[in-house]
Amino acid sequence: MKKKQATWASYVLPIAFGVLFIALWQLKVFHALLNLETYQLPLPTDIMAALVRNFGKTMTDCADTITGALIGMALGSLIGFIVAVISVWFPKWGYGGILLVSAINAIPIVALSPIMNLWFKTGMAQKIGVVTVVCMAAMAFNAYSGLRTVKPFSLDLMQMVAADKWTVFRKLRLPNCLPYVFTAFKINVAASIIAAIISEYFATSTSGLGFGIKDNLRKAEMATGWSYIVVASIAGVVLYSIIVLVEKNAIKWHSSQR
Repeated sequence: MKKKQATWASYVLPIAFGVLFIALWQLKVFHALLNLETYQLPLPTDIMAALVRNFGKTMTDCADTITGALIGMALGSLIGFIVAVISVWFPKWGYGGILLVSAINAIPIVALSPIMNLWFKTGMAQKIGVVTVVCMAAMAFNAYSGLRTVKPFSLDLMQMVAADKWTVFRKLRLPNCLPYVFTAFKINVAASIIAAIISEYFATSTSGLGFGIKDNLRKAEMATGWSYIVVASIAGVVLYSIIVLVEKNAIKWHSSQR
């Protein structure tokens, strides 16, 4: 009974908060608090009207951004995981890979995007490059922690049965790492969309959510610009929910899913 109530509350309360937030926005409460005009912060009804008018173009731009974000997230996560595995497999010198990823992660996206624009000829390739670099760190750090933080008695048991290094990795370290990997994916979902949108500000192409936001705000079409922002937010929520759903089914055995 308590579990059902907790599940009910976990869905109803966020929805209720969202409805309240939109209602206060529509009633211009935020405008009064922040001393804003409707041309500075368009009303939800105006944003929805702009989205309906420009729905086809917005969805095309959304697909372009999400495609680059997902490809870049997959590549960045894969590279980050490989770095983590190498760092654990060769602990004496492999940790240098983690330090290198940390150094790369310190590069601002606004500095990385123009560099990628010079390296790649197409806007999609530049976008994928930026997202790849941004997503490496979260996966490398989380996977490294998951591969290393195994229970001592479990490791002792594996050693008692003379398990080799590969068996310890496959039977102990890798399963222990999975919750950390999903945590990294949930971080990278938001990071990949943000990185893709920012990279589109510097891209040579004229498509994508980032370009749509920049172009419409530059032309003072605030409602249309905000409609792109809303679509980006919805896409992020949908992708995050998919990761959570996959996590619940993939690691049912883990304590975090009980």
